[in-house]
Amino acid sequence: MLPLAVAAAGFASDAAADTSVTIFGRLNTAIEYSRASTATDGTQLGGTGRLTNNRSVFGLRGEEDLGGSLKAVWQIESNLSLDTGQGQIAGRNSRIGLQGQYGLLFMGHWQTPYTESTAGYDPYYPTTAGYMALIGNGSTSSSDNVQDTSSFDRRQKNILQYRSPQFGGFSVSLGWGLPEEKTTVPRNPALYSAAASYDNGPLNATVAYEMHQHYQAAGRNDDALKFGIAYQLFAGTRIAAVYEHLHYRTDSGDLQRNAYYTSLVQKLGPGSVRVGVAFAANGTGSSTDTIGFFRSGSETGAMQFTVGYDYPLSKRTALFAYYSRINNKKNAIYDFAINELGVSAGADPQTFALGMRHFF
Repeated sequence: MLPLAVAAAGFASDAAADTSVTIFGRLNTAIEYSRASTATDGTQLGGTGRLTNNRSVFGLRGEEDLGGSLKAVWQIESNLSLDTGQGQIAGRNSRIGLQGQYGLLFMGHWQTPYTESTAGYDPYYPTTAGYMALIGNGSTSSSDNVQDTSSFDRRQKNILQYRSPQFGGFSVSLGWGLPEEKTTVPRNPALYSAAASYDNGPLNATVAYEMHQHYQAAGRNDDALKFGIAYQLFAGTRIAAVYEHLHYRTDSGDLQRNAYYTSLVQKLGPGSVRVGVAFAANGTGSSTDTIGFFRSGSETGAMQFTVGYDYPLSKRTALFAYYSRINNKKNAIYDFAINELGVSAGADPQTFALGMRHFF
C-alpha cells in the first residue's frame, strides 16, 4: 500500500484537515486447464485452456480526523480484469462513514457481514477454487435485492452497516440491504445480515445469520446460518472449519441444505501447502425449484477437493498452483462459483491452475 499525504483544500487559515489517502490493490490471475467429466445425460464439455481473473482490484481509501476519537472514513474499490482489460469504478467494496469509540457506521456497496465472517477461513478465496461453489450457494460480485436471489456469498448494493469495537476479543457486525426495489416488483425485498466474532490470539470463531426478505416470493423469506472456527495450532499450521444451513422458501415449498467445509494451511519450505475440502448434502424439502447450484431430491449432493502450493517471492508477490475438483452426484449441478464452466447434472468440473498474485 502507498500512503499519500493530501492537503485539504478550502481550509480556514487557523485550521487544517488531518487527511490521509492510501492507494491499494490486488492483481491476481492464472492460466488454467479446465474440464468436466461426462454428465448424467451424456453431455460432454471437454477441456479448455484459459486465462482467468481472480477478482483483481484497484482502490483508494482515506480518513479525516474530525476531533476526539471521531473520523470520517471512505473507500472506492474498483474491479479490474487483467485477462480482458475490463473494469468498473466502485464495482467492489466502496463506502463512506464515521468511525469512533463506539464503532464504525457506513453506507455504500459492500460485502455482507455473513460473507465476510468466514471468507478468511478459505485459503482459495476468491479464486476459481474458492469454497463458494458449495458454501453460500455461489458468489455474486455485486447484487441488489432482485438481481441475484440465490447466493449468500455476496456484495450488496445500497447497504447500511455497523461494526462494533472489540470487547475482550468479541465484536458484532450488522448489515441492512435497503428495500429500494419495492417500487419495481410486487413484493418488498430486503436483506438483513449479522455476524458475531471472537478473535483472540490463535483462535477465531464466528456465528453468522442472514435473511433475504421476499427474494423468492412475496411473504416468504430465505435464511442462512453459519458457524465457523479457525485455530493456529503451531507457527506454521492453521486449521479451519465451517458448518452452514441454507433454507429457501419458494412458491412450490421449502428447500433446505446442510454444507461443511474444512481447510489446512501448512508451512512447507519457503511457502505453504493449502488444502480445502467441502461437502454439500442432498437438498431436502417439497420445493420443485432449482435455486443457484442446488435442488431437492436424492443424489443432489457434492464434494469439492482442492490442494495447492503458495510460493512467496516477496512480502507482496507470490506464485501459486492448485488443483480443484467438484464431484457431483448424478443429479447435482454444482460448478465453480468464479470462472464457472456451465456443467450439466452429474458432470464433475475440475481445474489445474498456475498463477501469480501481487498486492500493493
